[in-house]
Amino acid sequence: MIQIEQTVGTRIAGFILAGLLLPGVTFGQSIPSLKDTFKNDFGIGTALNNAQFEERDPKMTQFIVHQFNMATPENSMKSALIHPTWSNYNFEPSDKLVQFGKKHNIKINGHTLIWHSQLPPFMRGIRSADSVRTFFNDHIKTVAGRYDGKIFSWDVVNEALNEDGTMRKTVFLDYLGEDYVTEAFRLAQQASPNTELYYNDYNNEQPAKRAGCLALIKKIQAAGVRIDGVGIQGHWHVGRVPFKEIEESILQYAALGLQVMFTEVDIEVLPRNFQGAEVSQRMTANEQSNPYVNGLPDSVQQQLAADYEALFKLFLKHKDKVTRVTFWGVNDAQSWLNNWPIRGRTSYPLLFDRNNQPKPAFYRVVALKK
Repeated sequence: MIQIEQTVGTRIAGFILAGLLLPGVTFGQSIPSLKDTFKNDFGIGTALNNAQFEERDPKMTQFIVHQFNMATPENSMKSALIHPTWSNYNFEPSDKLVQFGKKHNIKINGHTLIWHSQLPPFMRGIRSADSVRTFFNDHIKTVAGRYDGKIFSWDVVNEALNEDGTMRKTVFLDYLGEDYVTEAFRLAQQASPNTELYYNDYNNEQPAKRAGCLALIKKIQAAGVRIDGVGIQGHWHVGRVPFKEIEESILQYAALGLQVMFTEVDIEVLPRNFQGAEVSQRMTANEQSNPYVNGLPDSVQQQLAADYEALFKLFLKHKDKVTRVTFWGVNDAQSWLNNWPIRGRTSYPLLFDRNNQPKPAFYRVVALKK
């Protein structure tokens, strides 16, 4: 088993041997910028945690600003954190995120107004439709209204569908009915008229869930409510990226007049016995579940690079429809896949390693524009 070395010099030497180094890039020069490479094609985003947008590490800040021109908060805008008690909001972290974006010319995508997960603890005690509706209305109006004109876009509703395309059973569906998604967009449109409004989900490139997503979007549009785009999260697995379904989805969503974006991209390399990104799902750890503690085998690294290259070829093919590609994390160390669906694994799903050094996948992606 050939392990990928961790030093920059050895990495670049390896890229030269593999034919992966960009033409004109030599050792000692700065790493190419993703945002500049694709500046005429689509935005390049990342998920940011509090430490990153509070600029606690100047080198990390410099790296983020060099690579990305869009950002989504990992957690700070989710309702449990921004609306922790019935009558109180905590806007301090999100305000810092907005300030970070303004300072560094990074467009902020708000994430997310309505989601069944990471709800405030008080929601567990609610047993009436009136109370759920009061929370629903006040939360959207207050949070979306605060950031109108200050952020670029909102994931208005997140993950409202089951895998078969039916509506997911949530507190909002139970108490407010199937029209709650349309109503969420109506309220967001009123509270934040200067912000783009998106529906976001995982596996909504798969045919059954895509059909449900298309039906949901048509319902919103038929009600005369604004929806500007659909986010395909893009949590895929190495060697099993569904390129055909992704392309079909780009075309079908765009046919409804929507922008299409890939909002949480990562490519898992570790064993998993199910597909998707349902956060409640877990796996039992065993001796086979964390196989790459000391680094990826070269064969897996090259497959990851090939998958990312093919993915970006597809995005570029449809750059008139794809407006943003956001990675769910700046580097491998930050990835949620280190702790899901098994805690403590060593995962490698992104373009940059744990030291912000570019992987072969990075060079394969930026080479597409040379």
